[in-house]
Amino acid sequence: MADEQQFIHDGIQRTKIDEFFHDELARAGYGGMDVAKTPMGTQIVLKAEKPGMVIGKGGKNIRKVTSELEKRFDLDDPQIDVQEVDEPDLNAQIVADRLANALERGWYFRKAGHTTIDRIMDAGALGAEIVLSGKVTGARSRVEKFNRGYIKHNGEPAEEIVDRGTGVAVMKLGTIGVQVRIIPPNAELPDDFEVYEDADVEAFIEEPSGDVDELLADADAAIEGEEVDVEGEAPEAEAFEDEEADLEFEDEEVIEEPELPGEGGEGDEADADVGEADATDELDAVDEAIDSEVSEDADAEAGDLMAEMEETDEGDEDDESDEDVAEADAEEVDEE
Repeated sequence: MADEQQFIHDGIQRTKIDEFFHDELARAGYGGMDVAKTPMGTQIVLKAEKPGMVIGKGGKNIRKVTSELEKRFDLDDPQIDVQEVDEPDLNAQIVADRLANALERGWYFRKAGHTTIDRIMDAGALGAEIVLSGKVTGARSRVEKFNRGYIKHNGEPAEEIVDRGTGVAVMKLGTIGVQVRIIPPNAELPDDFEVYEDADVEAFIEEPSGDVDELLADADAAIEGEEVDVEGEAPEAEAFEDEEADLEFEDEEVIEEPELPGEGGEGDEADADVGEADATDELDAVDEAIDSEVSEDADAEAGDLMAEMEETDEGDEDDESDEDVAEADAEEVDEE
């Protein structure tokens, strides 16, 4: 089974076991449980207002519950430990069950809510909240809240410090859900602080240790060039001076970059005109060089063409002379 599925399976099993204990031990004042799996079996710690009723005469009731857990939830050798609740008014589950029973007996919800929350605060709680949801007075359901003291609703304190309990009151018009949240007296909240009256302020001021003063003195000495002994001797300032004296640097030639046109303050316009004239002369020189190269190439090509044409003309004249000779010979033959 994957880890995610195992977590879901354990959560569902824990909820079912809690519901089973709530139904079986309602008269004993069931106040919650803690389940822990050990190599020896499953350890279950029950919290109850009346531990004697949970155990039963001669342990009869506890043995019945143990066997039912093995059959219904397939637990390996469950071991149940029953603990008595020291202050029932500070246990959220017990308070929720009491309030649900009071509503079922006909108590008006406002009287039941205020009475219950006053008893919680009188027991020493830092804060409490009661939420009733359902058809508390009529056909329309609504939510009623009762708050006292300081209560946390989110964050780690709400998960770790706040004790929660739920109950259900079955009424003629429908069911009423009861939710109770209690912060116990010994809870340590992250935003707690304590104010001391007529306290000596100097007693709470921490004096800087000698090590810090020594480090600061050593740092000042190092800046002035003195010897410093911190995990070994630091090199003396004279040694650095001798090393700098031994180093010889060659003189480097400094090349001055010519000023571009438009720089130098006064005379910028004149420099710009001179720069434009020089650029124009350079362009003219480049054009003349290109023209001369083109003209030379053109003359060479023209000479080659003329030579070819002359050769062609000579060849044509020779061909014409040969044709005339052949015609003369033909005429002589005819005359004969």
